[in-house]
Amino acid sequence: MKTAIVILNWNGKELLERFLPAVIAHSEKLATIYIADNASTDDSVSFVKQSFPQIQIIQNTTNGGYAKGYNDALQGLDEDLFILMNSDIETTSGWLQPIIAAFDCDKKMGAAQPKIKDLKKKTHFEYAGAAGGYLDALGYPFCRGRIFETCEEDTGQYDDIKTIFWASGACLAVRKEVFQQAGALDELFFAHQEEIDLCWRVQNLGYSVKSIGTSSVYHLGGATLEQMNPQKTFLNFRNNLMLLLKNISGAKVYLILFTRLCLDGVAALKFLAEGKPKHFLAILRAHFNFYKLIPKILETRKQTAGTKKYAAINSIVTQYFVRNKKYYSDLF
Repeated sequence: MKTAIVILNWNGKELLERFLPAVIAHSEKLATIYIADNASTDDSVSFVKQSFPQIQIIQNTTNGGYAKGYNDALQGLDEDLFILMNSDIETTSGWLQPIIAAFDCDKKMGAAQPKIKDLKKKTHFEYAGAAGGYLDALGYPFCRGRIFETCEEDTGQYDDIKTIFWASGACLAVRKEVFQQAGALDELFFAHQEEIDLCWRVQNLGYSVKSIGTSSVYHLGGATLEQMNPQKTFLNFRNNLMLLLKNISGAKVYLILFTRLCLDGVAALKFLAEGKPKHFLAILRAHFNFYKLIPKILETRKQTAGTKKYAAINSIVTQYFVRNKKYYSDLF
């Protein structure tokens, strides 16, 4: 299977210098490696050209974020399998072979991810994806190996190939034909949770999304936006509302959205009580921006909302904060 590893870059010379050698060493004979540059203003592109001439450069004309950046970059590629990889991923020896083999074996697998572990604490899973993602009935994302801020130690408990609901955009493998059939990434999201939206549509087409537990990579995390950056708060809160309105079928979505808006208000007040006014304002801004985008989302909803069962459990909030269930294995 012809495979393309596509690393999106924006002013990331230091990250490329640090992580690209391992990607080349562990993947070069199995895949063509591309750097998709989002109109960087540093010298990262010239650095790659000079230091790694075997790497293909795709030059985007604007910084359209994760979604547009990848959509533009992937248009001209003819490989069968795309692996969308953050520039702060450290690969491991043998990480790529199990992913390619899984796609070869299962023709109805549309997307997948490896185990994603924490580069800063290598014994544990990392926030952005862990061992594969799910949603609860209110649309809150959680993972095998990570629920809210609790990341589990990797003791081999997820060393399997398991059907999940969403695969992490930090290291997302997707068949080219499925990516195109699903309509690519939704550029309205810009960044954050667009991979959940894509995986939702992939499943509506009848394909599965899986975690390949025989493959592991390490993720630095926060290289573009730190976890507690107000802009990240804005994108996460706004995009989660967009995700639900776009994809949940029937009138029930409006009750779910009303509930989420109320809970977001609680989260905003919590930020204010903690002395984090910028995050309080980020949630307000997220809501007003969501209201502004509703007409566009409703147009898209006509094509995307499906009957696919999305909720793994009723409320991850209740399980975590009320029943004190911090680990995935405690939930079922």
